[in-house]
Amino acid sequence: MIDSYRTIQSKSEGTYSELRSKFLAFAFPVSTEEEVKTLVAAHTKKYYDARHVCYAYMLGHERLVFRANDNGEPSGTAGKPILGQINSNELTDILIIVVRYFGGVKLGTSGLIQAYKAAAAEAIAAATIVEKTVDEQITVAFEYTLMNQVMRVVKEVEPAILSQTFDNDCQMTLAIRASVMPILHDRLAKIEGLRFV
Repeated sequence: MIDSYRTIQSKSEGTYSELRSKFLAFAFPVSTEEEVKTLVAAHTKKYYDARHVCYAYMLGHERLVFRANDNGEPSGTAGKPILGQINSNELTDILIIVVRYFGGVKLGTSGLIQAYKAAAAEAIAAATIVEKTVDEQITVAFEYTLMNQVMRVVKEVEPAILSQTFDNDCQMTLAIRASVMPILHDRLAKIEGLRFV
């Protein structure tokens, strides 16, 4: 089970120049396609005078949602090399936008691929890469008399307590790394009178 993934902590930037063409690269941590659309639209507007605003993104810890966009560059010369850098660094929940200002000299297909790849690599190199875990949640209800038993499990297995209410009937919502969830569930299930909500 893959229950961790690599992404970037915050926005980062990189630049690359080739034969007077300037490539500005921006990497963003994102988690939805809505965020991607908003950021791409904002950069297209901000850099309205640029020749191309190309991008690629990867979403989700399973790395199944992705897209590459050449924005008018020859097919496969911009979005694909940007996506290639995301893949070779095994990143997800990331968007990389590369803005190109044309310098008057055509770079050719291989030159373009190299330039977009290098610009994306610069943005990634400037970023802080973090590893995040894929967490699952569980909610349990129990009588107050079972509190000590429940807290013993919480102390030993160490899930995060997201919410808790203490009354005659207590409720607690816990979150823990997906691979550890079966252990937490089994330990809690052994407490007689405890219910999973």
